[in-house]
Amino acid sequence: MALAFTFPGQGSQAPGMGRDLAAAFPAAREVFQEVDETLKQKLSKLMFEGPAEDLTLTTNAQPALMAVSLAVLRVLEVEGGFVLKDRVALVAGHSLGEYAALAAAGAFDLSTTARLLRLRGDSMQQAVPAGIGAMAALLGAEPEQAQAICDAAAEDPLTKAREVVQIANDNGGGQIVISGHAGAVERAMEASKAAGVKRAMKLPVSAPFHSALMAPAADVMAEALGAATMRAPLVPLVANVSAAKATDPVEIRDLLVRQVTGTVRWRECILAMAGMGCDRFVEIGSGKVLTGLMKRLAPEATASAIGTPSDIEAFLKSL
Repeated sequence: MALAFTFPGQGSQAPGMGRDLAAAFPAAREVFQEVDETLKQKLSKLMFEGPAEDLTLTTNAQPALMAVSLAVLRVLEVEGGFVLKDRVALVAGHSLGEYAALAAAGAFDLSTTARLLRLRGDSMQQAVPAGIGAMAALLGAEPEQAQAICDAAAEDPLTKAREVVQIANDNGGGQIVISGHAGAVERAMEASKAAGVKRAMKLPVSAPFHSALMAPAADVMAEALGAATMRAPLVPLVANVSAAKATDPVEIRDLLVRQVTGTVRWRECILAMAGMGCDRFVEIGSGKVLTGLMKRLAPEATASAIGTPSDIEAFLKSL
């Protein structure tokens, strides 16, 4: 049975995340302390206690989710003698989760990952003035259908100007997220109803992530990633924007920059990993969003999540 580890993205955060891990395991506390010290912020207190609105801010959610994922992994290593490179065939992460996946595979150290995600969150938040962009979920849409809707909705009927609206996430199971200029996203939502899409739902996000409007943030990350120390991951990454294996640090840097403005091809990533022989998928960190998607994408594979002390115990017993 070939094992793949996946790492969650924004939306999986919740007050209380990581608290049980910190209470139970010194190894988890060390991870949270290092992230706090790196960011010069008591991020762990915000994670454990909230408030939710502060934890949800992109600048906090991105490093917080990574910290929980890496705390889980550190506990597996220290308490269970788990060696990722000996046990795991592939890693992948959803959007910011790609950084956690790379840190887990030894490409970045913990402090570097925390700094990069804080910068990524800040630069994505600042790339577009508030109110200019939007995101929406099209539920029950297929990728080709969503692309056609975006193509048609891009033109402003009054000015005839082309605006940005594109597929941000193809999560599978008929769940497509679109992103871009607010007006174009609204037009796409209206068009999706006429096209028979089951539901179009505006998302409560602060910026149009994974769209061309994020180009200023991509430039910031290109510079930061160019200066960051990065090693080849111990196991291959299946990258969001290519849905293919990557191990070369130069290529991975480029993929991470492209990911800021590009589509998270999660459906294709999971299908590719299954096609490469992975039949057990374990989500590492807060929540079970990816596990839920997995059950629709590759129902023949086993899917589970590790985010609590009892999850860790059950996983180690299963090996």
